[in-house]
Amino acid sequence: MDGKHMQIGEVAARTELSLRTIRHYEEAGLVVPSARSQGGFRLYTEADVARLMVIRRMKPLGFTLDEMRDLLAATDRLDSGDDLPASEREELLERLRGFEQAAQRRVEDLRTQLSRAEDLAATLADRLARTPTA
Repeated sequence: MDGKHMQIGEVAARTELSLRTIRHYEEAGLVVPSARSQGGFRLYTEADVARLMVIRRMKPLGFTLDEMRDLLAATDRLDSGDDLPASEREELLERLRGFEQAAQRRVEDLRTQLSRAEDLAATLADRLARTPTA
C-alpha cells in the first residue's frame, strides 16, 4: 500500500467508530470507500476519514441519517470544484446555514441538559454530605 489509503481497521481507530458502524454508514450511502484492495478490502483516504468525522459529530446532536446525507450532499456539491450557477450555490449555502443553526440549537439544548444534570449531581452530593453514615 502506498500510504494514501487505509484499511477499515485503521479508519475505525482514527474515528473511534466501530467497524460495524462504518459499514452501516456505507450501506446508508453516507460514505463510500475510495478503493478496494486486490483482496477486496475497503480502502479509505483522509477525505473519507474527514467525512466520517462529520457524521460522528452529527450523530450525538440527534441528526438523522437523511439529514446527514443531505448535509454531505450539499458540502460535496460545494466542494466539487464545479462552476455552480449563483442560484444553486446560494441554495446550497442556505442549506448549510440551516444545518449550522440546527447544530447551534442542539448545542444549547445540550448545555441546558448538562446544567440540569450538574444541579442534580450537586444536590445529591450535598444530600449525601448531610446524611450521617452508619
